[in-house]
Amino acid sequence: MSTEMSVPHPRVSGVEGQPMDASDAALYATLLKEAPGGLAFFDRDLCCRRVNDALAALLGVPVRDLQQRRPSEVLPEAPAAAFETALRKVIAEDRPVSDLDLVVPAGEPAAPGDDTGDVPGVATAVEERILACTWLPARGADGELLGVVLTALEVTERRRAEEVIRRKEQRYRSLVEASAQVVWVAAPDGGVIDDAPEWRTITGQTPDDYAVGGWLAAVHPEDRPRIEAAWDECVAENRVFETNYRIRTKSGTYRHFDVRAVPIWQGDAVIEWVGANTDVTGQREAEEMRGRLTEQLSAAALRTARLQQATSMLAEALTVSQVVLVITEVGRSAIGADYSAVALLDDDKLRLSIVAPSQPGAEGEASPASRDDIKVSDQTVMSVAVRESRPFLAEHPDSLRLQLGHGERDLFAQHTEERAWVGLPLLAAGAPIGALRFSFTRPREITEEERVFLEALAGQCALAVERALLFEREHRTAEELQRSLLPSDLPQLPSMVLAARYNPATRHVQVGGDWYDVFHLPDRRLAVAVGDVMGKGVLAAAGMGRVRNALRALALNDPRPAAVLAGLDRLFSATEDEEQFTTVAYAVIDPETGQGEFSNAGHPPPLLISPDTPARVSTREPGTPLGWPSQRQQTSFSIEIGNTVVFYSDGLVENRRRGVDAGLDELVAVAEDAPPEVVGDPERLVDFLVDRMLAGYEQVDDVTVLALHVPPEPA
Repeated sequence: MSTEMSVPHPRVSGVEGQPMDASDAALYATLLKEAPGGLAFFDRDLCCRRVNDALAALLGVPVRDLQQRRPSEVLPEAPAAAFETALRKVIAEDRPVSDLDLVVPAGEPAAPGDDTGDVPGVATAVEERILACTWLPARGADGELLGVVLTALEVTERRRAEEVIRRKEQRYRSLVEASAQVVWVAAPDGGVIDDAPEWRTITGQTPDDYAVGGWLAAVHPEDRPRIEAAWDECVAENRVFETNYRIRTKSGTYRHFDVRAVPIWQGDAVIEWVGANTDVTGQREAEEMRGRLTEQLSAAALRTARLQQATSMLAEALTVSQVVLVITEVGRSAIGADYSAVALLDDDKLRLSIVAPSQPGAEGEASPASRDDIKVSDQTVMSVAVRESRPFLAEHPDSLRLQLGHGERDLFAQHTEERAWVGLPLLAAGAPIGALRFSFTRPREITEEERVFLEALAGQCALAVERALLFEREHRTAEELQRSLLPSDLPQLPSMVLAARYNPATRHVQVGGDWYDVFHLPDRRLAVAVGDVMGKGVLAAAGMGRVRNALRALALNDPRPAAVLAGLDRLFSATEDEEQFTTVAYAVIDPETGQGEFSNAGHPPPLLISPDTPARVSTREPGTPLGWPSQRQQTSFSIEIGNTVVFYSDGLVENRRRGVDAGLDELVAVAEDAPPEVVGDPERLVDFLVDRMLAGYEQVDDVTVLALHVPPEPA
């Protein structure tokens, strides 16, 4: 079909009605045939009188179907309505309409034999297109409005890129708003260029106040000279500004902030400064409190040293019983207490259970001592401290009887020699979670300095107890998850011997993101998988469980490694976070023949050990982690008699002081050093590899090793 126009255009005959010369005709024909952008002319009745090939291709409609028709006659409802609205607006207002984006559906390919004009390959994309359109009034030689000229360019990719940038900016802003930091921007000379609403929310400044004085206007008068001088110096030298100061809030009080601002360079010039302020009032108040304690207890050097030691010891105490052991030791050495006890509130906040300290060197969770619980309503030292959220002091037996009667003496009848008592509430976020009790075998006056010390000790004890309770809950959950997610034993096969090791990065949380699995397929072949989910603890274990269970389900349906990993890709993309990083190595092996197929999703390459050739790692492309765009491939392999294949996680070869490449080289060297009797025994081999690869390095990641060995036939 030709693009020859059937209705004369007011300019076709040339300027001022003169015949169009050859150059004008060539220009006109070229615009219709070759212009990359869409062009069309609509008359005052909204009828399309001329259209070029580019616009027809963008709309996915043949030229012949567009000409002599209104948009509503050939285009889908939504784009047709947008077209005609714009046309009417230009005709009615006699002025251009620009910067208008129209979304049009991509066209279907033309049917065989269909005359699509001169538009080769009418659009076949399945997604919508975005057109940037400009509508211009077209006038004749006499200035009369004859119609509308449309120019259109496809900006689909540009708009999508702009949307990606917009989303990233929104994500960044959301991250900043969700964090504890307040971000601000300054000009290269340190002056204000952008408003900082989050900052003004804290300081109560108006936009005008902030525009004039900026963040320095809210700095405490005592801090301002120092801060202003430091800021001016950093701006002059274009170096990082990092300090702390007090800020006046809208309530008139002052809070402590840490600030860090960095220059943003463009070429050799600083174009702006970006700063982030963090409210550290709580930390500073705690530091000031520790400072006051140190001053007040300067005469009691031993107690001060013991408080510092207690802080360190409590930081290392993972369980409540370990916390109790630390408190017992500190109480005895710092204030000379003869007895101490820690009790925790139950979930109903009605009873206190005394926790027995763990023995030195022992691990495990806190357990109640072998005695009855204490009711919060009872008249006891700890009950009063919890009920009233304040310290309880009884400096001699008469004071105790006057305040409590005989309840406390009856409760601790085994300590009849007690003569003075201290009860302290353990508060977390202002609410009691338990109580701390010290007692003495002689009347004892508690000085103000000692009282401050004990309250500080109780505060640290409460934080340690709260942290330990959280740890113990996660510890229980992690242990249960590990028992359910890692195989309890490996298949026993006459023609193949298997062995596995799992070393968590911590002694206590017994689960991380590493996992392995070996199971029989319906055809008696063996499915072998080793994976690594980024992270630690319950979240990593949950992700590990999802991937492991999905792999089993996919393998039982179609065991081919490439098919299984492709299925995991689809599942991962649909259900997991974009930031999640998970690798899997998966193989299917016939244990009778040693023949198998293997596919890898970004996992470290298997180690191959043979008695006849040097040890080596597979050089096959490892592929991409799960959920990343990839065409999964699989390769065939054979485990010969006497050979061993070792699968492992990156924790075996990578750490803070050793990169992956160096770790792989070291792994090959260690395997080469393995004695024949070790290579022939997978149980000894996995221990040998783990021990040698971790020797001299701090283990910072979980380590998983799975070895498959084909033993020689009996002589």
